[in-house]
Amino acid sequence: MATTLPIGSTDAQAASTSKAARLRGLLQAPALSFIMEAHNGLSGKIVEEAGFEGIWASGLSMSAALGVRDNNEASWTQVLEMLEFMADATTIPILVDGDTGYGNFNNVRRLVRKLCQRGIAGVCIEDKLFPKTNSFIGENQPLADVDEFCGRIKAGKDNQSDDDFQIVARVEALIAGWGMEEALRRAEAYHRAGADAILIHSKKETADEITGFCESWGGRAPVVIVPTMYHRTPTRAFRDAGVSMVIWANHNMRAAVSAMRRVSEAIRRSESLTAVEEEIAPVREVFALTGQAELAQAEARYLAAAGGHRAILLAASRGGKLGPLTEQRPKCMIDVRGEPLLQRLVRTLNRSGLGDVTVVRGYRKEAIDLAGIEAVDNDRYDETGEAASLACAYDCLYGPCLISYGDILFRRHVLDGLLAADGDIVTVVDARRRVDASRAPDRAVDWVRCSRPFTGSYLDDERVTLEAIWSDAAGAETAHGEFIGLTRLSEAGAALVRGVLDAMSKDGTLDGADLPDVFARLVAQGAAIDVLYITGHWLDVDDAFDLASLRNLV
Repeated sequence: MATTLPIGSTDAQAASTSKAARLRGLLQAPALSFIMEAHNGLSGKIVEEAGFEGIWASGLSMSAALGVRDNNEASWTQVLEMLEFMADATTIPILVDGDTGYGNFNNVRRLVRKLCQRGIAGVCIEDKLFPKTNSFIGENQPLADVDEFCGRIKAGKDNQSDDDFQIVARVEALIAGWGMEEALRRAEAYHRAGADAILIHSKKETADEITGFCESWGGRAPVVIVPTMYHRTPTRAFRDAGVSMVIWANHNMRAAVSAMRRVSEAIRRSESLTAVEEEIAPVREVFALTGQAELAQAEARYLAAAGGHRAILLAASRGGKLGPLTEQRPKCMIDVRGEPLLQRLVRTLNRSGLGDVTVVRGYRKEAIDLAGIEAVDNDRYDETGEAASLACAYDCLYGPCLISYGDILFRRHVLDGLLAADGDIVTVVDARRRVDASRAPDRAVDWVRCSRPFTGSYLDDERVTLEAIWSDAAGAETAHGEFIGLTRLSEAGAALVRGVLDAMSKDGTLDGADLPDVFARLVAQGAAIDVLYITGHWLDVDDAFDLASLRNLV
């Protein structure tokens, strides 16, 4: 599968070879090549992701995407704007359906200059009159004068700023019913005028006209075809005929029409999303296609100099031990002296300069609607753990960043100390080892054993690293403290965590894992996790006892 590089990325091969040169290579190669229709940046990314080596920017599809007819009702500048987005979003060459060139030779030469400026690899122009009519509408459409059309081709070639820019001349003689002899005559004239390839078009249901043309043409220039009407023809027939390139011309647009109509009708009928939600792409895929991860990387790179961190808050769980308090809202939204717990946590983050906050929601997610946060959803919150919730925020997991449970509060000096600490992964450990006999035996505690215990000495600045982390009571007497659910990552640390999430996803352990499992795996891999010891000044919410303590704290 081809990998789409988002805006801001580089690729050595792409940098050394222009898109136009790669299109020329496809046209001139002995092997048959295929390019796929796209009509905007998103569909262009999907075409590249599917592994196609080039994109056909269809005039019909782009017009349809704008809601207008394929009769040059969309101006060439409007088309050019769409092409600019497509070229920016993809790394493979784009061959543009340029209709008739939008006018005479003067329009064509200006069009070619503008296409070259935007990194478009080539344009296909057809020998019809402006404004054009789609080839599949009506019969006996008028064609351009041969000499006049040759002038359009020459003007385009004379004004291309990239020597490799490709001009494909589309011959409509067979479509118009003017016969094979006329098609061959026109193709030869266009070839002599400088066309880099010939697109021979037919609307017959068989490929007889196409194979007949290729046989007579004899390979004088690359031949391009659009088998929309003769789609039942086996591909081997095109190879045998010596065709250079096949264009799948409008199928993404047509597929989108069918899918959108089906989904819209289903939602209207049911007045619910239940019937369609599992059938459509998750929002995370849209974020991935539009380069959200690259933006996160760029923010980490360019905002880090100003001390910028982002925060990811894991707040998907209900908090069942709080009983009726969480029937209508998740525990992160329970009231703490007139204010939701989560809002207090976000304010603490903001006061320490963390303005970019993403909350992973789950149970009663609609109740989490605070201003100033972004939200991603773990809709499988009731069958997955903290690691899966963190994976839902994968596109935000680029350092420097902070990961926190969404049901804790801490004094601001704890956060400031964490942000100032050295290390790629730094986690906060409460050295008081809160073992309380009055608490329920199933009290959830993440125990930590470190490279050395907390000393309490003001002058003690020896590095402390995490050696083991576990969540059950067994071995609690050997622990050096409790992980409070707060961790800072550098850019390198975030990459390590992403790697563990990827590995867990592949081996099937992600759904059942919690954050301590992620850290345990990092330790097992030899990663250094630094520890910042604290002694209190924080609380989490697990049950009514915690809630009462929390209300006293604030």
